[in-house]
Amino acid sequence: MKIHPSSVISPDVEIGPDVEIGPYCLLQGKIKIGKGTFIEGHATVGSRYGILEIGENNHIMPGAVIGGPPQDITYKSEPTKLIIGNNNTFREFSTVNLATSKGDGKTEIGNNCYFMAYTHVGHDCKIGNNVIVANDSHMGGHCIIEDNVVIGGVCAFNQFTRVGKNAFIAGSSVVNKDILPFSRAQGNYALIRATNKVGLSRKGFSREEVQNVHKAIRILVMGNGTVEEALNRINTECIPSENIQYLLQFIKASKRGIAISRGHGSSSEIDSD
Repeated sequence: MKIHPSSVISPDVEIGPDVEIGPYCLLQGKIKIGKGTFIEGHATVGSRYGILEIGENNHIMPGAVIGGPPQDITYKSEPTKLIIGNNNTFREFSTVNLATSKGDGKTEIGNNCYFMAYTHVGHDCKIGNNVIVANDSHMGGHCIIEDNVVIGGVCAFNQFTRVGKNAFIAGSSVVNKDILPFSRAQGNYALIRATNKVGLSRKGFSREEVQNVHKAIRILVMGNGTVEEALNRINTECIPSENIQYLLQFIKASKRGIAISRGHGSSSEIDSD
């Protein structure tokens, strides 16, 4: 353990082995830091009333504010949580907020995520594993970003939006509805434009399963019928698989609606092969 003498550490902070804390940091409130985590100079971690759990081998860079109070005027200093897994990187001036008491009281980040400079994760968000968020992209409260999602720079996510596994969001997009897993989305407001074929191949999906998922997304996005009719077609025309079942469940669970414009040619990049 190596702590620079200029940093201010609350007595409630539990610091694991091999943790390094650089100069002029402020760590306050109830914080537990796992082994091997490196907090560089001028970072602010925790808050007076919050509870922060940081896993192992995380890297918090200068100017980051991790575990600050939620940006919600109804928050009244409740002891809510931010839980961070292992092997995450928070670049310069990134911010991650505690939860409010409106949900389960936890903002959560998984493992192996990379948050570039000036990114923001709002209160009550749930971020999965292996998520990459490029510079200056911001998530409102209660967003759900599932595993293996890649988000381009300068994107904005409305509160309560969801992004499914293995999706890609192009830069400068504004997301106000749910983004299908396995898809590529872009625009203001963002619409699903294509299947994320390259991303799926890189994740080890077989060529046959990529085509199977692509067929399901194309049925949903390019069809002229109702979403319910599209779901019936997917059940009938696609090969049953774990990924197809997950895609169907994601659509059925949507409360904000899926980011498609069906029957108007807005997603013409969805090719037929």
